[in-house]
Amino acid sequence: MKDEKRLAVREFTHWSKGYDRSILQWLLFSPSHQALIKRIREVAGDRPTRLLDVGCGTGVFAALVRSTLPNVQVWGIDLVGGMLEKGRARWQEHRGRVLPVQGDSENLPFETGVFDLVTCANSFHHYPRQDRAVQEMARVLRPGGRLLLIDGYRDNIWGWFIYDVCVSTVEQCVHHASAGRFRALFSDAGLGSVVQHVHHGPAPFILNEGIAPAGVPRPHFGGLRVATSRPSIDEVGRGD
Repeated sequence: MKDEKRLAVREFTHWSKGYDRSILQWLLFSPSHQALIKRIREVAGDRPTRLLDVGCGTGVFAALVRSTLPNVQVWGIDLVGGMLEKGRARWQEHRGRVLPVQGDSENLPFETGVFDLVTCANSFHHYPRQDRAVQEMARVLRPGGRLLLIDGYRDNIWGWFIYDVCVSTVEQCVHHASAGRFRALFSDAGLGSVVQHVHHGPAPFILNEGIAPAGVPRPHFGGLRVATSRPSIDEVGRGD
C-alpha cells in the first residue's frame, strides 16, 4: 500500500507541471465537473453549504464551484503537495472561501459530521484502500449529507478498454471500480439511497451518490464538536 502511494505521489508530482493543460481536462474532467455542479445545484440550491473536495488537485473544480455556486464554501484536500502548489493562484484568488489542505483520503484531518457534501472526481482509482477512503468520506458527512463520487465507467467494452487496459497500462497500480463494487463500498460505509448515473462519451464516467443516515446528532455549521483527536474544521482552515 505504501509503495502504491509513493508511486502515485511521484506520478502526480510530475503530472502537476502540465496538469491544467492536459487533454483530460477537456475529455473527462470538464464533463464530470459539470455533472457535479448540476447535481450540487439540485440538492443544495442557494443554501450555505460546506463542501469537501477529495483529490482536489490544482483546484480547477474548487474554483468552478466558487464561480458558479457562491454560497458553497470549499475545502480541498490532496495527497500531493506539488498539485496544491500548482494551484496557488486559484487558492489566492478565492482565499477565505476555498481552503486547500494537504492530507490523505484514508485519514481525513477533519472532525466527524462537519460537511454537507463530499465530492471526489477522477482520482478514486488511485486510492489503494478504497474501502477506507469511502468510510472516511462518509464519516465527515453530517446526517443527511451526500457523497458524490465520480470515476471512470468500466462496465462496458469501451470503458473496459480505456480504463482497465489503456489507463492501467500507463498509470499502473490503479483500479477502476465497477458499478456493483461502488454500491458495495457505499453500503459498507453506511451510506444509503445510493443512486448511480452513467455518462457516456469518449471517456465514460459514473456518478455515484449516497446519503449519510440520520443518527446521533453531529456538529454542523459551527455547532457542537465531536471530541476526537482530529483538528476542527476551523483549525485546519487557519493552518493554510
